[in-house]
Amino acid sequence: MPANAGIQSRRATSGPRSGKGEDRSALRLGNAAFAGMTRAVPFVMVRRVSLPEPSMRRVPRLLVSAAFALVVSAGLALAKDSVTIGMVLEPPGLDPTTAPAAAIGQITHYTIFEGLTKINEDYSVTPLLAEKWTFSPDLRTLTFTLRPNVKFQDGEPLTSKAVKAAFERYGAKDSTNKDKAFFASIASIETPDPLTVVLAFKEPSFQALYHLGTETAVIIDEKSAAGAATNPVGTGPYKFGSWTKGASLTLDKWDGYRDANKVPLAHATFRFISDPAAEVTALLAGDVDAFANLQNIQALGQFKDNPRFQTLIGGTEGKTILAINNKRKPLDNVKVRQAIAHAIDRKAVIDGAMDGLGAPIGSHLTPNDPGYVDLTGLYPHDPEKAKALLKEAGVKTPLDLTLILPPPAYARQGGQIIAAELADVGINAKIQEVEWAQWLSGVYKDKNYDLTIISHVEPLDIGIYANPDYYFRYDSPAFRAINAKIASAASLDALEAALGEAQKKIAEDSVNGFLFQYPNVTIADANLTGLWKNAPLSATDLAAISWK
Repeated sequence: MPANAGIQSRRATSGPRSGKGEDRSALRLGNAAFAGMTRAVPFVMVRRVSLPEPSMRRVPRLLVSAAFALVVSAGLALAKDSVTIGMVLEPPGLDPTTAPAAAIGQITHYTIFEGLTKINEDYSVTPLLAEKWTFSPDLRTLTFTLRPNVKFQDGEPLTSKAVKAAFERYGAKDSTNKDKAFFASIASIETPDPLTVVLAFKEPSFQALYHLGTETAVIIDEKSAAGAATNPVGTGPYKFGSWTKGASLTLDKWDGYRDANKVPLAHATFRFISDPAAEVTALLAGDVDAFANLQNIQALGQFKDNPRFQTLIGGTEGKTILAINNKRKPLDNVKVRQAIAHAIDRKAVIDGAMDGLGAPIGSHLTPNDPGYVDLTGLYPHDPEKAKALLKEAGVKTPLDLTLILPPPAYARQGGQIIAAELADVGINAKIQEVEWAQWLSGVYKDKNYDLTIISHVEPLDIGIYANPDYYFRYDSPAFRAINAKIASAASLDALEAALGEAQKKIAEDSVNGFLFQYPNVTIADANLTGLWKNAPLSATDLAAISWK
């Protein structure tokens, strides 16, 4: 493929859908999914309103009312200089390069932190901290030219050495970066001058530009890295303001940003609202101006016909799964996992938990992705088949398992439906509802669970199945061999072929119960512009948001 081609946006034929007539089309990654386009994301400026001057003869008797109008106008101007965004989960910290929570990227990516490349709403990849790049013909060497005169918010300059130090931290043995395997695939990093970075990969790296656009690859200066979780310092248009734990977090426009004059909003507040009913109340009361990833899907009708609001429904990279601990007995038996797959009625889960929004998936890719294979027919809903597989596995029923559910409504509402479906085949799934911090420590870190429901929102992250220490605890040399093909793919055809093999392998092994592609549902004030309809990754492009 050409070294500097961009992502083509194509409509997927099986994006999020329902029978309700909304546009559910999703954008699919195209032929040059991992190189960059040069098209820039436009900034939308705040419209200025000029007020007429009063007649001089009328000033004395209108002095009081004019003063009052001035106060009101000033208040309105201030309000239009800020935005309040609601979100479901509060992040555990603010460093996306060391912790896995998607909520971190939602607050910090494209606001505080930036990477060399940028993944846009239409899945295109464009320059960000890098001004340009070139790939060697064998796709093993990637040379970046950095933007000149870029500084971190503490005054330190962005240099090639800062980029090198960051990438070396992310790929180090003790790294907790979600994309550690990618950074470990870099054989060497050269910095011939302050604005040039040369990455030499161990294998052809067809996906490099895409990886470098995710939140795991943002550039954090070595001097501030240790405190980034609580005091993040980046190169982006916004600085960290304050954090009231359990309530909200604020960002303030950084006047030292290279394009500060193109950033319309001076302040942004992220409010943490985990209760679905409270989300709706906050929107209707005007306490939040926008809510992305709305949980209370059943409340959409309250907003769609209300002229105060706009409703955006698009696709995400979210793969919603019933995750299974593959080392726990009897879940280490593939027949038991296949029985669970046959017990699940995806349509019932999508209808009951998501009000019909979401496309069913049969493996760990979404219909947006290159090489997507529809494997939803591999395990049709068949309770009798599930019972037979449990019997073949030598499992005596009822089988007692735990089903741990984090706060999002898709997990808690979907969990109730799945528990009932499992009960129909002789599996007693005892539900345990936990907070997000408990899920991260108990399930993700300590792997202390049988079943859980979660949506993996990172793009093209099927490589996590190659890690036997990941919380699924899936250990397959055969899959690791397939994943090596993905990592070394030198063309789109080779990549799609390897991705197809990978999807089929984990589906045949029933590593997890694959449920649906999570939709991106955003409710916002009708006068707010620049919001993303589709969410190819967890980020808020705050500099593109403004008021009409």
